[in-house]
Amino acid sequence: MNRKDARQIYALLLAKYPNARESPETVCRGTPFEVLVLTILSAQTTDRAVLKVKPALFSTYPTPEKLSKATTRDVEAIIHSLGYYHAKAKNIIAASDAIISRFGGTVPQTMEELLTIPGVGRKTANIVLYHALGRNEGIAVDTHVRRLAQRIGFSDTDNVAVIERDLMKIFPKDAWGDVTDILIAHGRACCTARKPACERCPISAYCRYFRTISPEKSSP
Repeated sequence: MNRKDARQIYALLLAKYPNARESPETVCRGTPFEVLVLTILSAQTTDRAVLKVKPALFSTYPTPEKLSKATTRDVEAIIHSLGYYHAKAKNIIAASDAIISRFGGTVPQTMEELLTIPGVGRKTANIVLYHALGRNEGIAVDTHVRRLAQRIGFSDTDNVAVIERDLMKIFPKDAWGDVTDILIAHGRACCTARKPACERCPISAYCRYFRTISPEKSSP
């Protein structure tokens, strides 16, 4: 997709979801430590499910130091409602230990350092950098972003690393963080996995998927 169409799509979605960044259903709000832990927990799990365990988790372990000293069994007891909770409990304890032992108790502020923390990939690192630290270093590709990038025509692959690079090429850097937020909002509200609501989609005229099902309506 060319940059002109991509930016028009961005403008339309931003107008549709102006408060996407402040969604109450997102795990991307809080301190850098909270955002990092919650984003690790959100893998293969809805944000809504993660937010249900947030109060108990952080009232018990409010700092990296306290969580680093927790037992896996105790953390599992709090997050057992989440998918893959065994691995996630180990990851957030190990991540907290890394923050304490290697970064002086403070969540690091660079992509390179964040990627050395257990359980942290580029998606989590991008979310922490943008939402908790105000830095645009990349575009977080979650399940919604991956689905919409392919449907709309931003990318031709399901490889998340390639999708991120494709998105970074067609959107300006100062929009990278918000691109993730508005695509997630649109994926939840309209372009759902099971049945996209093309009839009420504000960007259908630019969408590759819509053109395949309604070729007579393909011109923006």
